[in-house]
Amino acid sequence: MQELQSLKDIFKDKLFKIPDYQRGYAWGKRQLKDFWEDVINLPLERFHYTGMLSLKKVEQKVWKSWNDETWLLEDRGYKPFHIVDGQQRLTTFVIFIQAITEFLQKLPENKEKSEEDIYLGTFNLKSIKEEYLVVQKPPQFIIRTHKFGYEIDNPSFQFLKYRIFNEEDSGTIQETFYTLNLENAKNFFAENLTAFYEKYDLAEIEKIFKKLTQNLMFNVYEISDDFDVFVAFETMNNRGKKLSNLELLKNRLIYLTTLYDEEELSSDDRFALRENINDSWKEVYYQLGRNKKNPLNDDDFLTAHWIMYFPYTRERGDDYIRFLLEHKFTPQSVYTKTEVKLSSIEEVVEICERDSIEDEELEELIQEERIVKRSRLSPKQIKDYVNSLKSAAVHWYNTHNPKNNKNLTEEECLWIDRLNRVGIIYFRPLVTASFLSKGLDSRKRVELFEAIERFIFIAFRLSRTVSSYRNSEFYRAARQLRNGEIDCVGLINLLNERMSFCFYKNDGDDKKYFDHGYFRKFIEKKFKSGGGFYHWNDLKYFLYEYEMQKVRERGSPKIDWSLFVKGEKDRVSVEHILPQTSDTKYWKVRFKGVKKSHLPLLKGSLGNLLPLSRSINSSLQNDGFEEKKMPKYNDRNEKIRQGYLDGSHSEIEVSHYEHWDADNIYDRGKKLLAFMEKRWMLKFENEQFLAETLFLEFMLPEEETSVIEQQL
Repeated sequence: MQELQSLKDIFKDKLFKIPDYQRGYAWGKRQLKDFWEDVINLPLERFHYTGMLSLKKVEQKVWKSWNDETWLLEDRGYKPFHIVDGQQRLTTFVIFIQAITEFLQKLPENKEKSEEDIYLGTFNLKSIKEEYLVVQKPPQFIIRTHKFGYEIDNPSFQFLKYRIFNEEDSGTIQETFYTLNLENAKNFFAENLTAFYEKYDLAEIEKIFKKLTQNLMFNVYEISDDFDVFVAFETMNNRGKKLSNLELLKNRLIYLTTLYDEEELSSDDRFALRENINDSWKEVYYQLGRNKKNPLNDDDFLTAHWIMYFPYTRERGDDYIRFLLEHKFTPQSVYTKTEVKLSSIEEVVEICERDSIEDEELEELIQEERIVKRSRLSPKQIKDYVNSLKSAAVHWYNTHNPKNNKNLTEEECLWIDRLNRVGIIYFRPLVTASFLSKGLDSRKRVELFEAIERFIFIAFRLSRTVSSYRNSEFYRAARQLRNGEIDCVGLINLLNERMSFCFYKNDGDDKKYFDHGYFRKFIEKKFKSGGGFYHWNDLKYFLYEYEMQKVRERGSPKIDWSLFVKGEKDRVSVEHILPQTSDTKYWKVRFKGVKKSHLPLLKGSLGNLLPLSRSINSSLQNDGFEEKKMPKYNDRNEKIRQGYLDGSHSEIEVSHYEHWDADNIYDRGKKLLAFMEKRWMLKFENEQFLAETLFLEFMLPEEETSVIEQQL
């Protein structure tokens, strides 16, 4: 351990690379804000301990392959280092300094000046860049060498070089959520520097630069050759951002490649396997961060892949990462050798002249029992595993982002989107595995997706079974499907069998009827709390599916799902046609003869609920039916409410009713349940059960009710 060093000391005659086993840049808003405040609030005469910086000197055989850096190392005696711990902080420092240089260049008084003529106090802009960012090789000044960066196989390498350091001619740059973090950090510092300058002056920016480079101190620790750098990496934590399990796993796998002896893994193969790991992780990080607004969680993906790849256990919590890091991919698995007999392996023998080998010698060769020792965990097992991760990553992304996805067929997009909207629960590994199974084509996959969606809607959304129901069985099925141990037909049969509790048969009748009792008990609780079907948490999915059926019949989508489910204060996207507060003249007349105890049931019944193409202010819900059908304008002739006549397809359908009363609520409710029967392939036994499901039994004619009761 050396004495505390400032950034100025650290960067003197050194080059820094973030090695391949390191993660990308992980700092977010909270860490950046803390860092900014540390710098701003630090008095100029004080020093501040920033943390440990652990470095490993790069061997010559490694840096000899670097292109733009060798002249600094050979001609000027610079020393190259890999950053083992502290890369998050050091990256932040460098981005901060880059933001300062760009800020200076954008000042009006500096626009026509060269870098030699732009100053921050006594600091020349060119010297700032050369000290911390980039050095140009004289005399042509073509080669630009960055003092800090990623190894070239890191997915963030190009982004840092071209988007953060503004090098030219970037070409196509792969973006991930790590590169988004780099971009966010640069934007954060640029925005705050501008605001700070406008509030104070350039002298204060100079103070920030001084504190950044001279007052924030590191404990610099250089790891010796005999120190296990990979173990060090696993045990060290970066400030505020622990390593994810995916990052730890990558480091572990690269570490294991260094443990095989030459006999089992040659130098060339070792290098190829390490490249294979890096390539796989590059693809995984790309897919997880491909949707920059909604990056996918590392651990969710790793858990799902574990479910698809290894035998599933019912243990909870961190069972998957304990298995991967403590049982499967361990140094002991490499060091522990097992004897392998090779005599049973048929070898190709080149035909040669018999005379070249003596008969006795030939007999000895034939009888020789060839035995070698191999690691319990073979290099091929590592290769197969990382390739599987790479293959699964793109399909994992597709299951989260099906809309307008060119890698999916139109039907696949439709059904995966439905699964995401209804709530895919524990089926995402199975859906992902369906793309990895060689036995499934697009048509079979869609059949499987339909069956899964039906299972979710009937078993979970209607029959209200617990969310973990049969999850272990279908987790195991994901692995079986990937390995070809179960096919699409078998899975669909299994799904149907596991929701048999949702149906019943009458004696002497082969027809299966939907058991509405579970759903009725659930909705009954919602009525007791004052909401009825309005508080059914799957109401919007159901009404949206009904609306989409009308779209397929008539065209022209009227409702955007993302806006439909977006909650806004005092805004309504599902309307009670008969309002909850029905004290206007229209509603009093229409429901004059209805019992007071029946009104809440009518208001909260399914047929009284309508999806709107545009959300409205809740104060407009109390309008009469005639007013709701037509657009509403204020005193300035501004439209303040969309009318049913030019609203969603469901609104247009309701607008065809001449008026709105109890009979129409019941009629529309039956239409919606008829759609449910057709869409999810279920059947209510008779109208009595339809009425019970709608909580409108009182709407049945008395003579019909008595006949049904006698039949029962």
